[in-house]
Amino acid sequence: MTTIYYDYLMQDDQKIIVAATDHGICFVGSPNQPLSELTTFMPNHDLLQDPAKLAPVIDQITAYLTHARTTWDLPLDFLVGTPFQQQVWTVLQTIPYGQTVTYNQLATQIGRPTAIRAVASAVGRNPLLMIVPCHRVIRKDGSLGGYRGGLPFKKQLLALEQ
Repeated sequence: MTTIYYDYLMQDDQKIIVAATDHGICFVGSPNQPLSELTTFMPNHDLLQDPAKLAPVIDQITAYLTHARTTWDLPLDFLVGTPFQQQVWTVLQTIPYGQTVTYNQLATQIGRPTAIRAVASAVGRNPLLMIVPCHRVIRKDGSLGGYRGGLPFKKQLLALEQ
């Protein structure tokens, strides 16, 4: 059984769960959600709160949230996700800071132009909010669509990148 180390990032009035394994970051939670958000995504793992182990990750996320960082230098550990979901998450990482793409464009980019709903579902299951920038995906009509972290947080992240 894999041990997942976690801690909390405190930024303004938001408390965000951040988690990693010995191989890399595996989860960034939605603002102000309980630890059960992590255990729902990563069931059947040993959890250990370890602020020292998560400090470098929290430092990078804090730098991003305060306009001091636009890229990530973190190893990722996708403990969850189907091969299709992981393919979508990999492509999400190529969306440049400050730019958006539509679900249609994302589906076309992975070579599945008719799989728009499946792509949207995979985007919604992304375990690494901000790090894998699913907030940069919008609807074809320009509206925001959904977001696991909540639409106010998606708006906040998109505004931060402008």
